[in-house]
Amino acid sequence: MMNRRTFLETATTVTAATLLTNRLGWAAADHKIDKLGVQLYTVRDQMKADFEGTLAKVAAIGYKEVEFAGYFDHSPKDVRAILDRLGLVSPATHVPYDVLTDKWPGQIESAKIIGQSYIVNPWIPEDVRKQPDVWQRAAETFNRAGEASKKAGIQFAYHNHWFEFLPVNGKLPYDILLEACDPNLVKMELDLCWITVAGADPLKYFDRYPGRFPLVHVKDVKTLPKITTGGPQNFGDTVDLTEVGSGIIDWKRIFAQSEKAGIKHYIVEHDKAAAPFDSIKTSYEYLQKLRW
Repeated sequence: MMNRRTFLETATTVTAATLLTNRLGWAAADHKIDKLGVQLYTVRDQMKADFEGTLAKVAAIGYKEVEFAGYFDHSPKDVRAILDRLGLVSPATHVPYDVLTDKWPGQIESAKIIGQSYIVNPWIPEDVRKQPDVWQRAAETFNRAGEASKKAGIQFAYHNHWFEFLPVNGKLPYDILLEACDPNLVKMELDLCWITVAGADPLKYFDRYPGRFPLVHVKDVKTLPKITTGGPQNFGDTVDLTEVGSGIIDWKRIFAQSEKAGIKHYIVEHDKAAAPFDSIKTSYEYLQKLRW
């Protein structure tokens, strides 16, 4: 007969094994993206022509989150009302580099009205990048902007292209930013396509800077181009971009490290899609089925 001690030991072992099995089963089956977002730069021409209609089409595809790249003369209150009607939320917006100075308080207020948690600078203009010590000065600007937005409960972040991974005076600009920026004030929205195009490995950055990447841009590329620091390739004009899952990027390998990276928002983008709605629909369908 089984005495009380044997029973408890057996029950404990069985329970632990069951929990482990369930946990492994969950890990194998349910590592997926719960809420997919889209960067509305992908449908910028459509947004300009029909702001609310375009957002309605995005919602109909299944996206729950949208990242703005301009409001096309709509007030923050109007934007929030449209999002609420469509069942969408906007966790983030992109703003130009020059907004980070005297226009910054107004931008923070707009983000609060719309309900955004992040304000992202997506691009440092080429003429600014030619200036001496630009990356150190950019880090100082980002820290100041991040300190101001943090007081309002909003996180500042920076979105990369490929040029941050090309050496300047023997050092990568992206490394300069990560080292010089306060990790509490400045997060990174890592564009997983552009870092790949530049020949760098996102996993190495996840290892070195865990938790610094709450947002990622998810887009794919068919072939690795020869890159330059500027010129006609800006904004993806000459890079062979494609829908997510149709290119060369190993998404399972990257997303398996999502927890370490600190990823909270997965944002689809295609800089120059021939048919933008078809493009974001194809990417959505692939990512909805993706498990890792």
